[in-house]
Amino acid sequence: MPVQPPTPDPAQPSRGRVPGRPTAVRPPGADAPPAPQAGRAGYTATTYGRPARRRPARAAAQTPGREQRLAELSRPGGQEQPGQGAPRPAPAGAPPHAPRGSAVRRRRRLAVLALVAVLVVAYPLALGWRGWSAVQHVAAAPAGERPADTPGTTYLIVGSDSRDGMSAEDLAQYSAGGDDILGQRTDTIMLLHVPESGPSALISVPRDSYVPIPGHGSGKINAAFSLGGAPLLTQTVEQVSGLRVDHYVETGFAGFAEIVDAVGGVEMCPQAAVQDVRAGLDIEAGCQTMDGATALGYARYRYSDPAGDLGRAQRQRELLAAIVARAASPATLLNPFRAFSLAAAAGGAVSVDEDASPAALLTFARGMRSATGEDGISMTVPVSNANLRTSSGLAVKWDTERALEMFADLQADDTEALRSLTTS
Repeated sequence: MPVQPPTPDPAQPSRGRVPGRPTAVRPPGADAPPAPQAGRAGYTATTYGRPARRRPARAAAQTPGREQRLAELSRPGGQEQPGQGAPRPAPAGAPPHAPRGSAVRRRRRLAVLALVAVLVVAYPLALGWRGWSAVQHVAAAPAGERPADTPGTTYLIVGSDSRDGMSAEDLAQYSAGGDDILGQRTDTIMLLHVPESGPSALISVPRDSYVPIPGHGSGKINAAFSLGGAPLLTQTVEQVSGLRVDHYVETGFAGFAEIVDAVGGVEMCPQAAVQDVRAGLDIEAGCQTMDGATALGYARYRYSDPAGDLGRAQRQRELLAAIVARAASPATLLNPFRAFSLAAAAGGAVSVDEDASPAALLTFARGMRSATGEDGISMTVPVSNANLRTSSGLAVKWDTERALEMFADLQADDTEALRSLTTS
């Protein structure tokens, strides 16, 4: 049977009932909690029949209490209590706070710049020290009275054919045996003049040049080296030219070949095929890459050259230009393995005078690069007779007037004036 609702007690009014008014009949379900309204502030979906409170949104406007506190702080003597009030503004002129990412990138850039600076300074110094530590020193200062100092820096360059320290294998590899093994002579004599301004000049002195040799009469200039080594050769060059030789640079057979191998070979372009048994040379015509042994033979041979000693002097300057260009190329300098190998080979192959310093050797390297470049001066002492008959055999006679003009230009440090005298 249906359950009857309880009869209300007149003495206790029901919730929401106003005494004296009739009680309205409520429909079924009227006692259930109201459903949440869409968009009603502070409420979300109901949970188990009860509305769930949502975190109220931050009020856009400040509360009256906060406005009053800020107003008090704006008066003189106002003081903000710790933990209260708005954040204190930054002082005027203070730099804005940089984001963390910007600071990290700035530190990285500074680290990279510091590393580049170290490499730019340390790498050349290490190369220079590697080369200089292998350089040998020889006594080259001449005896007797010397010419006065002249502007610029003049180097006497000698390619010696001395076999000192060469093994039997070296002699065979470089075709340096035979009758020429006795004695000490030069295959190359050059003057490098580095002016205070203007292009550098590289000048070949034919080794068969017939000149006065102090204390030995007249003879081939090559004999000065055989008779008295570097000091007598330096003295002979100074007296015949009037130039003050500031520094002396010498290299030998094996050292020259090792320098060529250290730069990875050099490209030369002989106009005709060459077969020279004495120089151990057998090459075709046309451009080709020569290793150390081949380049040495190419620089030495003269019996198969119609121009004789003059032709050899020209080839030697061409070969030096190729070596300097290859040594100064980025492919060599930026490759530590090749660059340090070249520094070691060049240093070990070179002997310099006792007064030479690392700075003097650096000036020498710069001068060689300038003289063998496009704007440099490359020439031979002017010659009037390449087959002069003398008591010492066939020799080379200089063109006295033009040779004296050339030496006068060098004494005046005017290398530009040499262009009118350039000759192969």
